[in-house]
Amino acid sequence: MVISNDTISNSINPTTSSFQDPMGTRKIGQNNRRALGIINQNMAVEGRYPCVVNKRGLSEKHEVCEKKQADPVHRPITRRFAAQVASTKQTRAEKSNLGVSNSNEFGQFIFIDDDEPKSTEDQSVPMSLEQTEVLHNEPDQMEEVEMEDIDEEPLLDIDSSDANNPLAVVDYIEDLFAHYRKIEGTSCVSPNYMAEQFDINERMRAILIDWLIEVHDKFDLLHETLFLTVNLIDRFLEKQTVVRKKLQLVGLVALLLACKYEEVSVPVVGDLILISDKAYSRKEVLEMEKLMVNTLQFNMSVPTSYVFIKRFLKAAQADKKLELLAFFLVELSLVEYEMLKFPPSLLAAAAVYTAECTVFGVKQWSKTCEWHSNYSEVQLLECSSLMADLHNKAGTGKLTGVYRKYCSSKFMYAAKYEPASFLLENKTLLQVM
Repeated sequence: MVISNDTISNSINPTTSSFQDPMGTRKIGQNNRRALGIINQNMAVEGRYPCVVNKRGLSEKHEVCEKKQADPVHRPITRRFAAQVASTKQTRAEKSNLGVSNSNEFGQFIFIDDDEPKSTEDQSVPMSLEQTEVLHNEPDQMEEVEMEDIDEEPLLDIDSSDANNPLAVVDYIEDLFAHYRKIEGTSCVSPNYMAEQFDINERMRAILIDWLIEVHDKFDLLHETLFLTVNLIDRFLEKQTVVRKKLQLVGLVALLLACKYEEVSVPVVGDLILISDKAYSRKEVLEMEKLMVNTLQFNMSVPTSYVFIKRFLKAAQADKKLELLAFFLVELSLVEYEMLKFPPSLLAAAAVYTAECTVFGVKQWSKTCEWHSNYSEVQLLECSSLMADLHNKAGTGKLTGVYRKYCSSKFMYAAKYEPASFLLENKTLLQVM
């Protein structure tokens, strides 16, 4: 069976066969068939237009057909279109002036005529509908893709596991550490205070603290006690000149005061005299204790590096080895006078960061650690490079108390980790700059 142009024309536009000329009774079906024949010839020659319908999705085709049936203006063949085709045969060059665009992502072609305004009757699908869909849909799709490509590191809720622990004070823990960061400056000392001392120097201070770390370990005291002891020594020496033969007494009394503040079982004065090889009498110890508390105005409640390092280790989700390595690095920093230029929170954050770099072998500072510490990785590099250098030199020289302490099985041999060499390179660059 051969399907003629008349059949195709009537199947596409069944209403044209019954359409009457308002000035008479002449039907225009013949003109319609002639126009469709010309279209079919052009389609056979050029091979462009069949893809307009074939590439359209099934659901989209039904939507367009429903719009055509509902709105008689959108008929594919109309009187005006038939008259235009019958009166003028467009050449291939003239058709190219219509501006046939490439197919979009839905397989549709969009026709744009810049010279003459085009009626919606001249096309099978309204141009305004197709063009508007492409222009409005493409930016939305691109925006969705861009949002999918963004892979931000999640910020962990480190306190959710302690929601039922009253000692963790989850309800106001953030306010508490915000207060610590605000007042930590009051517990810091000038990094040049030793210039005011006439009989002691930086080296003597280092010897004293290295010895106190060993005493602290022998007495099996809390970490808090050690950090507070060093803080009391520096704050006292900043305000009070001391002769070198009294420097060890200052360290012993600072340890005694820290124990009274932090410990449950406090070493007695006699024990402190014994570990000093009876260099001082009981009376001298009590007199120095009175002088120290008055000089410091009884202010013992200060945020030390210990307060911050526990919080930052929790943010880093550190295991026991990482925790011990971080404490090893921060205790090395307690001995060094040059590390006094860093505030306690920065020392704690740098110790955790350096420990992570040492264990994992790469720079690692998560968004969670940055959020809770308020320090970016760039801000930690200087202090961290110095810590890596201290780690590298810990087993050499005369002051090896911290190294020997953390080389024991009690501290899981944390000192035997290889230092982070790439952080030492940063130290060299900082020295050049």
